Amino acid sequence: MQTTGTSGAGASKKKMNGYVGFSNYPNQVHRRSVKRGFNFTLMVVGESGLGKTTLINTLFESKVYPQKDTEDARSGRTSPQTGTVEITSVSADIVENGAKLRMSVVDTPGFGDAVNNDEAWRPILENIESRFDAFLAQENRVNRSKIADNRVNALLYFIKPTGHGLRAVDIEFMKQLHTRVNLIPIIARADTLTPREVEQFKARVLADINFHGIHTFKPVSDQFDDPETIADNKAIAGKIPFAVVGSEKFIERADGMRVRGREYPWGVIEVENEQHNDFVALRQMLLRTHMEELRDETDVSLYESYRTQKLLALGHVQDNAVFREFNPRQQQEEDERLHTAKMHKLETEMAAVFKQKVQEKESKLKQSEEELHSRHMQMKAVLEKQRHELEEKRMRLGQGDAAAHAAYNESVQAGSSKDKKKNRFF
Repeated sequence: MQTTGTSGAGASKKKMNGYVGFSNYPNQVHRRSVKRGFNFTLMVVGESGLGKTTLINTLFESKVYPQKDTEDARSGRTSPQTGTVEITSVSADIVENGAKLRMSVVDTPGFGDAVNNDEAWRPILENIESRFDAFLAQENRVNRSKIADNRVNALLYFIKPTGHGLRAVDIEFMKQLHTRVNLIPIIARADTLTPREVEQFKARVLADINFHGIHTFKPVSDQFDDPETIADNKAIAGKIPFAVVGSEKFIERADGMRVRGREYPWGVIEVENEQHNDFVALRQMLLRTHMEELRDETDVSLYESYRTQKLLALGHVQDNAVFREFNPRQQQEEDERLHTAKMHKLETEMAAVFKQKVQEKESKLKQSEEELHSRHMQMKAVLEKQRHELEEKRMRLGQGDAAAHAAYNESVQAGSSKDKKKNRFF
C-alpha cells in the first residue's frame, strides 16, 4: 500500500498493491436492492381531460392506473362535481428483469375544474406535507425496523396547451409546491400543437418559470459521469418542459410495423418517436436514468428542509457543539474570550447606569436649587411689600402726631389769650 496524497481533514489517499475486494461493494448493494425492491411514488396533477391516466399507463406499458369512464373522459368531467380537489392513490407491483418496483400513483381529480381555483393547490400541498409528517413520526419511534416510505418522489404537472404561457393557476400551484416536491412540468396533448407552436410555447413556459423563481427538477452531471451521460443529461434538460403524447393503442404503419401512437386523417403520431414528442426523454429521465436521483433529492433535500422547519417550529434547537472535536486549550481560550467580553459588557452597562444616576441627581439638585431660589424671591417680595406697608403706616402715624401737636398748641394759645382778657377786665 502506497500513499499518493492527502485529502480533506488530514485523510490520505492510499493506493493498494493488490486486490482487496471492497470494490465489489456496489455489487452487494445491487443484490440487496434487487432483493428488497424499490418504492416510488408519483403524483400527477392537472385538469381533467389532459390525458394523465393514459400517460401513466403508457409510461409503464401496463394498466397501472384504471381508465376512467369513457363518457367522463370525453367530456372532461370527474366524479361528482363538488368543486373540491380529491386525492386518490393506486399502488401496483411491477417486475422487470428480476427488479421489483412498488409503484404508487397519486391522482388529484377535481384540480382546476372549479370556477374559483385560487386555493386548488392547498389540498395537494397538505397531502404531500402529511406524508412528510408520517415519515417523521416513524423516524422518531423507538422501533424503526419497518418504516413505510410513501413520500412523493416526483410530481408531473400537466400544463394545458393554450399556446399563451402559464396561467395564474399554474403559476400559483408551482410557486406553492416547488419547495416540497420534485416538480416536472409537462405540456399535455402536444399533438394539438404544431412543432413550431410547441417550441414557442415551451419558451413562454420557461420564461414564466424563471421569472417567478420556480425550481423544477433537472438532470445534473458530476465529475464521475462519462461524456455520453453528460450529453444525455444536457439533451434531457433541454427538452423541459416535456411536450408529450400518450396512447395505449398500437397502430400499424405503412411499412407494416406496429407502433404505439395516435392516428389522424393527416398522419400518425408515434409515442416513442423523438421527432414527434418528448415522451422518450421523459421516460428516460423518470424511470431509466434518474429515478434514484429523484428519490435522493426527496430524502436529502426536500424532506430534510421540511423536517428542519418542522422541528424548529416545535422549539427544537440543535447544539452544533456536539458535533465538533473538543480541544481543551481552545475551549479555555474561548471561555476566557467570552468571560472578557461579558465583563466588558458589564463594565459598560455599569458605567452607563452610573452616568445616568449622576445625571438624574444633578437634575434633581438643579431643580431643588431653582425651587429654593424661587421661594427666596417670593419671600423677599413679601417682606419688601410688608416693609413698604410699615413705612406708609409710620408716615401716617407721624403725620397724625404732628396734627395733634399743632391742635394742642393752638388750644393752649387760645386758653392763654382768654386769661389775659380776664385779667385786663378785672
